[in-house]
Amino acid sequence: MRWDAQALLETPGNAPAASPALLPLAGLVRSVTTPEFAGVTFHEVTAKSVLNRVPAGSRMPFEWTINPYRGCSHACVYCFARKTHTYLDFDAGLDFDSQVVVKVNAAEVLRKELAKPSWARRQVALGTNTDPYQRAEGRYRLMPGIISALADSGTPLSILTKGTLLARDIPLLKSAATQVPVGIGISLAMTDEALSEAIEPGTPGPRARLKLISRLREAGLPCGVMAMPILPWLSDSDEALDSLFSSLAAAGATGVTAGALYLKPGTREWFMGWLAANHPHLAGKYRRLYGQGSYASKEYRMWLAGKVRYFKARHGFRSTSGFSHRDVDDPSSPADDPRGEEAQYPAGSIPAQAAQQATPREGQQGGAQPVLF
Repeated sequence: MRWDAQALLETPGNAPAASPALLPLAGLVRSVTTPEFAGVTFHEVTAKSVLNRVPAGSRMPFEWTINPYRGCSHACVYCFARKTHTYLDFDAGLDFDSQVVVKVNAAEVLRKELAKPSWARRQVALGTNTDPYQRAEGRYRLMPGIISALADSGTPLSILTKGTLLARDIPLLKSAATQVPVGIGISLAMTDEALSEAIEPGTPGPRARLKLISRLREAGLPCGVMAMPILPWLSDSDEALDSLFSSLAAAGATGVTAGALYLKPGTREWFMGWLAANHPHLAGKYRRLYGQGSYASKEYRMWLAGKVRYFKARHGFRSTSGFSHRDVDDPSSPADDPRGEEAQYPAGSIPAQAAQQATPREGQQGGAQPVLF
């Protein structure tokens, strides 16, 4: 059963249970469980810093990120960030889904960092590792303080999420957009409710996310869509892709980037275990398609790129590249290097200021506002 965003807002008088701080987490204050979040433990920590610099040489179109949470109760079987939980002595499987680290002082620390004379007001991206609007945000409400701190300091920001809790902050985001460039991205790669329920069970379903896209656009905010991951033999059929892109066009998405499943270590083991249990007839196909690496074969990626180009064009998404993140047959991409496909974000998901500093990659649907990428 999908979770209800309204039910996630903690009611007064319903005190959570606190357990001793048993884990060696820096700054750990307490570990909390509460009936509203059955099966999830929140580890509340005080952070010394929340701004993270993107490693030099990265192809990402931003230099700084914030992750107010580590671990994610969205429980997406394919989540690429699973291995990062092992750095905290958690496992990349069930612990990633159920042991959520919360930086309870994130907004306070951020304001201090943004006030430093050395801060250059470069774009800050949220949602690059774990979702800032996962279920925990309904309890801790960290994002309003973070958004306000960034906007008040004159810092452009972007948010990528699957969480419909973002709708709560639409008025705040509209206000922030009058102060700084704002980009918003929604992650949605399938319209099949049953498949979504099986493989990303803690998320709002596709219909709910499509409604969120429409609400953002009606509010005058941009909204690009990361249509990832496309799952070989599960969500890559003509019917599935046509349904996805037609639904995104109807919802008003300002741009779309699509791409195949990425199975890095930590994610690969968890996903393949799920696949063997739920679709055993596909296990061998996936092993052959991915070999010993993290990326699907180049032949598959080229095949999917052609499909994505076709359906984007069919549904009015004008673009210079159809695949995530750059076409595999783009002559500017290093030969046989799948990393050359990375670092494209869809129109609307990156603030206009940052977009002007990047190579233009995708336009909007005909008749829309000027390109915001």
